[in-house]
Amino acid sequence: MDFDEIYRRYFKEVYYYVRSLCADEGLCEEIAQETFFKALKKIDSFDGRKDIRAWLFTIAKNSYLSYLRKNHRDVSLEPDLPLEDDRQTPIEDRLTDSESAYRIHESLHGLREPYKEVFSLRVFGELDFERIGKLFGKSAGWTRVTYYRAKMMILKELEEHDGQNQL
Repeated sequence: MDFDEIYRRYFKEVYYYVRSLCADEGLCEEIAQETFFKALKKIDSFDGRKDIRAWLFTIAKNSYLSYLRKNHRDVSLEPDLPLEDDRQTPIEDRLTDSESAYRIHESLHGLREPYKEVFSLRVFGELDFERIGKLFGKSAGWTRVTYYRAKMMILKELEEHDGQNQL
């Protein structure tokens, strides 16, 4: 089987495997792509004794763990579970409610750069990660991570604001 066939046949499975490790869809796609890049470089070392999926999953898991270590994140292979909480609704959906939108803008105003600009370009400018990355001279992966961090900062502030209002 040639490498193009391996890629076509197993990309979705590798992506969903990484998705079970990480909630960030963009990061999952990046890790899956990196997995196949590494596999292509090492295809000669695959001896065929194991299922190729197991080999690809091992590369994917190691790539994800390397990403976490490189970015000083806690390493956990427990799947990210969605929280059953209305504060966890997608931030973009919360922009439709005027009070929530105001609080999001208020939180956004307090963010430092580049988080503020990346978030604004993504949500309000509706630019894709690739284009935002080009504006900053960075990769689409950097943009995804920066956007995710900005989003988490805003959600944390909204959570704190909601907690203060309930006291």
